[in-house]
Amino acid sequence: MQSHGIPRVAATTLDKSEQARNKERKQITQYQALEKDVVDRVKAKDYSDATFQLTSQLLTQNPEYYTIWNYRRLILQHVFARELAADEAPSEQDAAAVSQADKAGLPPAQHEVLLLIKEDLQFLIPLLKQYPKCYWIWNHRSWLLGTATKHLPAHSAVTLWHAELGLVSKMLGLDSRNFHGWGYRREVVLAIERLSSNGDGEKESGSGNMVESEFAYTTKMIQSNLSNFSAWHYRSQLIPRLLSSRNADTKTRQEFLDAEFELITRALYTDPYDQSLWFYHQYLMATLSPANKQAEPVLEPCGRAEQARYLEREIGSVREMLEGAEDCKYIYQALLEYSGRYLEVEAEGEKVTLEEMRGWLRELRGIDPLREGRWRDLERKMGL
Repeated sequence: MQSHGIPRVAATTLDKSEQARNKERKQITQYQALEKDVVDRVKAKDYSDATFQLTSQLLTQNPEYYTIWNYRRLILQHVFARELAADEAPSEQDAAAVSQADKAGLPPAQHEVLLLIKEDLQFLIPLLKQYPKCYWIWNHRSWLLGTATKHLPAHSAVTLWHAELGLVSKMLGLDSRNFHGWGYRREVVLAIERLSSNGDGEKESGSGNMVESEFAYTTKMIQSNLSNFSAWHYRSQLIPRLLSSRNADTKTRQEFLDAEFELITRALYTDPYDQSLWFYHQYLMATLSPANKQAEPVLEPCGRAEQARYLEREIGSVREMLEGAEDCKYIYQALLEYSGRYLEVEAEGEKVTLEEMRGWLRELRGIDPLREGRWRDLERKMGL
């Protein structure tokens, strides 16, 4: 049946589509006008509240527009400088503001800066809920908190940073493997520790060392999701500081290392195909080698006999993982790596044979033939 040039679409659908297009054209025109207005105002160095509100409108529509975030910071810098430079006596109209500042333990100018920073942090919350992975928003929050650290007493700034730690915890609760979120968390924790190292900060946060609580946080996040590379990585960064803060002796360090091996071994038995788990196991093994400058040793000292004991134990444990996971290349790679190290420290060791290692390499070639060049290099390097 011919349509005679008339689309077979209901008239109402056509009307709606045309209405939608008209609405979109109108929105684009309004957006372009708003953008031009903001840019022209900033070029003219109009750092008024009106310009600031226009940046809010524009960023609400397009939070990825990083240039406008820069403009917003220019305006805020201008306002902060003006407030902090004001040294005239407050008028009677400012009595309420002075009273609030006194309650906060701040001069009026600093209290005004604090309020402005809090307001802008609050402005970002709805944007974060809608665009949690827009990193320009997180960048602006970091700048605001850094500005608070620069212009406010430690006890005021550290309170803001603690609130930010709560916010990033909520974010990681929703997206536990967001490595940008983990990086931001480390930034926040570092700021809190620095601020808490002086007298003012300690009144707000107690001890400035957060390594114990952060280590416990990694445990919590790992227990909720084993496949969390960022949590395992953060844990590895915390371990040297943790042992140092505990003033751990040799026995305590050995017990700690054994507990970590037990933790990661249970995880590997759960899912030997998870590469993030093997990274952490490799990290623990690396701490046994004094020659490895990439991983700070856990055991001090760790002699050849101690290294051989751990290598024997872990090789045996990894061997057992092959049962039911014969096609897991990570197991064979670990066996080859650890066996090579074992023979270096225990040349006469009987726990591993070259023939067995050749068999593991054959399995690797079969599982992952696309990396044949890599396996040839490994064969040559290990003398197999």
